[in-house]
Amino acid sequence: MTRFTQSLPDPTNRDNVYAVTRALIILDAFQPHEQGVTLAELSRRVGMQKTTVLRTARSLARSGYLAQWEDGRWRLGPAAGWLGVRYQTAFDTRDIIESVLRALTESTGETTALFVREAHSRTCVARIERPSLARHFIRVGEALPLDKGASGHILLAYSGQKGELYDTIRRRGYHVSIGERDKSMCSISVPIFSARRQLFGALCVSAESARLDAAGLISHLGALIASSEQLARALSTTTVDVKIKG
Repeated sequence: MTRFTQSLPDPTNRDNVYAVTRALIILDAFQPHEQGVTLAELSRRVGMQKTTVLRTARSLARSGYLAQWEDGRWRLGPAAGWLGVRYQTAFDTRDIIESVLRALTESTGETTALFVREAHSRTCVARIERPSLARHFIRVGEALPLDKGASGHILLAYSGQKGELYDTIRRRGYHVSIGERDKSMCSISVPIFSARRQLFGALCVSAESARLDAAGLISHLGALIASSEQLARALSTTTVDVKIKG
């Protein structure tokens, strides 16, 4: 049973309103902590034909509000997560994630970012650039490969990826990447966990590889771990949840 109880308008004269309301009802049908919902179950919950639900779900997926697992189940997408974040931060101007990143940038003097996993890629959800004339922008919301870059390997490792590399990452708790995705850049990353030890994302410090080597990156590991633990504590006491795990 959905929590969105507004009745559907007459589709004969309010097609646009009807489509929006239908989309909201479908979004509201998802329950907390669900890993995915079948089309048949969604249809049952919202009281609509499966063809109607499927058509609406595909439209929502194109905008990032829904996503689909390989087995056909549907789940909320990254756009839905960030809609919730924007709602929450409207009541908290400090913005937990950005404040932690800003403090980490100030303490390390380097660019910091938070990535989450989205299916077969990683998405930058927050980023603070180091003060510099030469900047290497990764835009918030940009999708990047999982198999290149420290944060990508962290997300793979703590999503259960098999292999010697990922066993090593899980054992030591961090990963350093030099010039994998961009030959001019390097980074170090650690995982962030939310409640019940669920993977939330990967926190990283990045720099130009001509200016910072592996040893220089590792010198920031203490500050990076402290910031990840600060975020983990905040996530365990707030309703904000932008964990996107595929």
